[in-house]
Amino acid sequence: MSQTLTRPATPPADPPPPTGRRQTSTTVGVLAVKIVFLGIVVGVAAALTPQLLASERWAFLAALWAIALVLVATYATGRGLPAKYLVPGTLFLCLFVVYPVIATAQLSTTNFGDGTRTSKEDAIARIVGASVVQTPDAPRYNLSIATQGSVTDGPFTYFLVSQEDGTVFSGTADGLEELDDGDVTVVEDRVTEAGGFEFLTPQQVNDAGEVLSEFSVKTDDGAIRQLGIREAFEGTTTLQYDEATDTITNTQTDVTYEIERVGDREFFLDPDGNRLSDQSWKANVGFANFERVFTDSRISGDFLRIFVWTVVFATLSVVTTFGLGLLLATTLNDPRVRGQKVYRSILLLPYAIPGFISLLVWASFYNRDFGLINDLLGLDINWLGETGWARTALIITNTWLGFPYMFLVATGALQSIPPDLKEAASIDGASGFYGFRKVTFPLLLVSVAPLLVATFAFNFNNFTAIFLLTEGGPFTPDNPTAGGTDLLISYTIRLAFGAGGAQIGFAAAISVCLFVLTGVIAALQFRLTRSLEDVS
Repeated sequence: MSQTLTRPATPPADPPPPTGRRQTSTTVGVLAVKIVFLGIVVGVAAALTPQLLASERWAFLAALWAIALVLVATYATGRGLPAKYLVPGTLFLCLFVVYPVIATAQLSTTNFGDGTRTSKEDAIARIVGASVVQTPDAPRYNLSIATQGSVTDGPFTYFLVSQEDGTVFSGTADGLEELDDGDVTVVEDRVTEAGGFEFLTPQQVNDAGEVLSEFSVKTDDGAIRQLGIREAFEGTTTLQYDEATDTITNTQTDVTYEIERVGDREFFLDPDGNRLSDQSWKANVGFANFERVFTDSRISGDFLRIFVWTVVFATLSVVTTFGLGLLLATTLNDPRVRGQKVYRSILLLPYAIPGFISLLVWASFYNRDFGLINDLLGLDINWLGETGWARTALIITNTWLGFPYMFLVATGALQSIPPDLKEAASIDGASGFYGFRKVTFPLLLVSVAPLLVATFAFNFNNFTAIFLLTEGGPFTPDNPTAGGTDLLISYTIRLAFGAGGAQIGFAAAISVCLFVLTGVIAALQFRLTRSLEDVS
């Protein structure tokens, strides 16, 4: 008997390594990207350095170069592979989360706001500059106003041509500087162009009149102020600031004004308590803003009622959106339902429409006389004029806006649950509802519980829905500051940015309080969800 010998099959050969040319080109490409990226980083840092040095913003300068050096050290070499993945996320976390929180906390200890946006030195310069009076022999100039910033807010620069000898000057709040003819373009004894400046039209000068009325150019003999749109004069100041005593004296009346604190601001007051000017300046007030949050009767009087409604609103928003989304997701997750893709696409339409448009449309639906809801159902409900109905309308609208998101989340979570578990529960005799309650729902909560906590935190500070739908109302005649649908965020923002002007430092203190409050509630909720860790 003969035997047939078979040769063992030869294992397939490994793919050939990349050729030297391809490997070299890939290495060169990666190196080029690194060089360009790091060059941009260092270039941006170098370009911003002169401006930061000029404004003496040392913390920003140090942070800028620290970021640049970290990026260069991380990506210039092949070492530290984990850092290449950790550094971008860490930088974004610091820039967009940590820094805003620190900046807000720092701002909350100041009185920054309308009337207190400048430093003390700038405020004194404005007060003294506003006292300039014109004398019969005061020099006059042809005036052109320009800016390198905003045409309404400045900073502004005066370009002046002396009517006496044609000398050209540029003037800022820091002083006057003589210019050569080559630095600017002069047409008919008026400066019309200068490098890097945008010259204001007469209409723009009028629009910026409020800011320009406080602007003056300091000179040795006094200051230069605007006289109409196209002319300026150099006058003498009637106020003199004494740095040693920190007082301002009126040279015409010999009245001395001293600094005294009024509320959270400081003003120059005469011996009778009259203000020299309503101009104040930014100052550190410590924890005065936080003390006001807890002691101001306008806030504490309605705080408890609004806090309870805020918690109820956030809770109902989570329950209604998640309940409706889960119901629809469970229904459409049944394989017996035909046209699942079509139904799911239709249910996502509210999520595809921008929220602010939906809120404005829904606000028109609730109109008592012409609204779609009352017309279709034959009702006469004052939806936005009564507190109970306004809150109901808010919950209905927020449910319509939020259920598509919960529908997506629940659909993904349901499809990730192994079908074997459902089959095992069915074999053990569990009914459909019992199996859903004991098996499907606990497993689903493991995935969606963090999202529910985040949704609660979002709705706790959902200012957009309140502002666009009800504006916090309805209001009562005896309490026009606290509305029936106000959340803590909308209520306190109205106080901070109301008729008294923007009180940004106070608003920052409120933001810090809400941040802490929301964080504590979220931490408690996460702690309660730990029991889900035992679900397997």
